[in-house]
Amino acid sequence: MATPWIMDCDLVIIGAGVAGLSAAVAAREQGLRTLIIDKGRWSEGARKIPRYPNAATKIAQGGIAVTGLTDQEETTPLSEALAVHVADTLDAGAGLCDKTAVESIIAGGGEAVQKLIDVGGVFDRTARGEWKRTREGGHSVRRIIHAGGDATGAEVQRALEEASAGIACLQNARATTILTDKDGVLGVGVNDPRGVGYIATPAVLLATGGNGQLFNVTTSPEGVRGEGLSLALRAGARVADLEFTQFHPTVLFDAKRIGRRPLISEAVRGEGALLYDSAGNRLMEGIDPRLELAPRDIVARAIALRLAETGTDCAWLDGTGIADFHKRFPTVTENCLEAGIDPQHERIPIAPAAHYQSGGIVADTYGRTDVPGLFAAGECARTGLHGANRLASNSLLEGLVVGFRVPQEARARLLARGKISSGDIARAWARDARAHQRDYPYGDTPVQRRQERRQLQKLMSSKVGVTRSAAPLQEAVDELTTMHTTLSRRMHDTVQLCSMIAEAALLREETRGGHTRLDYPAQNPDLRYSRVFALNSEGDPEHTTEIHPQPRQNK
Repeated sequence: MATPWIMDCDLVIIGAGVAGLSAAVAAREQGLRTLIIDKGRWSEGARKIPRYPNAATKIAQGGIAVTGLTDQEETTPLSEALAVHVADTLDAGAGLCDKTAVESIIAGGGEAVQKLIDVGGVFDRTARGEWKRTREGGHSVRRIIHAGGDATGAEVQRALEEASAGIACLQNARATTILTDKDGVLGVGVNDPRGVGYIATPAVLLATGGNGQLFNVTTSPEGVRGEGLSLALRAGARVADLEFTQFHPTVLFDAKRIGRRPLISEAVRGEGALLYDSAGNRLMEGIDPRLELAPRDIVARAIALRLAETGTDCAWLDGTGIADFHKRFPTVTENCLEAGIDPQHERIPIAPAAHYQSGGIVADTYGRTDVPGLFAAGECARTGLHGANRLASNSLLEGLVVGFRVPQEARARLLARGKISSGDIARAWARDARAHQRDYPYGDTPVQRRQERRQLQKLMSSKVGVTRSAAPLQEAVDELTTMHTTLSRRMHDTVQLCSMIAEAALLREETRGGHTRLDYPAQNPDLRYSRVFALNSEGDPEHTTEIHPQPRQNK
């Protein structure tokens, strides 16, 4: 095997969405030598915004749910407004949120969003200069700020990319392993166009996003497959709440297309759009008193069940009563017009699709995991904010708050651990390469990998999708066990992650949040715990249950 290339820095950030780039901006303020690893394909010196094609942030539409960003509209005392935001988050999370974590992140929102504005973020304002605020499902008040109508994510990505300009980035690169010793993180193994190498660093932030591309139809960009969770597990961290995949209730339906599909922002319902079934009946009447503004899990479940009852493929969203729809929702309008639909004058065909990973790597509100020096932020992290179901527009908020906090902890790690010696990192890399062979050629082809991914996606959507029951879930567990031995080695981590999701869903015999069991339609108060997975010494997953799991190193 060729001699690996070697680099060193103070902090490696894997992922370049809201959490990763927020951390990059804050790391520069902390004086840290920072390196971003991005697996997207963009050319050397690219200036196009966004230049990180796999970042899901850029396609977020709705906005940022924030309390404490003051302007002339703020009339409620801050403590009361924060308490209401916390209460809405806890309600949406269906009993599995960690209240302490919720309070910490919600309270930090105003400062984090103001920092984003200070580095160049521009959000929509009224003619009087006040923030335009909207409301989405699960929110009791209008607290969501937005940009470009429904292009909030694109603006967040633009602002953070420009603010982080000049920070080193390995492009077209894939992190293969987190290197550790008894004292925690030593570095990162990487494959990039130069070949195999490793980066000596005492601190690594996983900001790799969710797992939407494990399913047949999703709102997530290509490449979002939960890889950060696998990296964390192999490094000795734990993951939790994997059964709680949030399915966005209103994604533009097209019977001929799979993969990533455009979502129809929840803000469309916040502005008055109504849901109908194929017979023209109001879909949410009699389901929840909040109707179209019920939390996402309730709306997605109602749509999925109605589609099953009627034997139809899609429901319909009617936004024709919204004044100036094209101006208020330009991104939604563009996506609809490409499909031959004018949303100002026609109902939009919609169906639920995989959207957000509510569980993830066990981390606290400063990004710390079980492994000293390993941090996680954004969608790949399970901080306790989301519980069983994320409240709409809390995701960008969490990415900003935790992302901005991580570098302070990374700096403390650097001061405590010191510079990683070349001998230590070389020995750790050699041990990992021998144990896992992750940096050696796999022998499969791109066509084979695409076929295998499609096989996996079809299985997950058909048997671990919006609605679940014991028999299909058991079939999924069994089929995934077989796949682990028959698919190419490159797919092993992905298959293992899917197996944990399916097993967690099978074991949770209730309906709660984003997890719907047709055979257990009620919520069971005795199951208010998280299922936590870790890898044993053989590399196989084992699970326990825990209430509000927190990183072990911080207990």
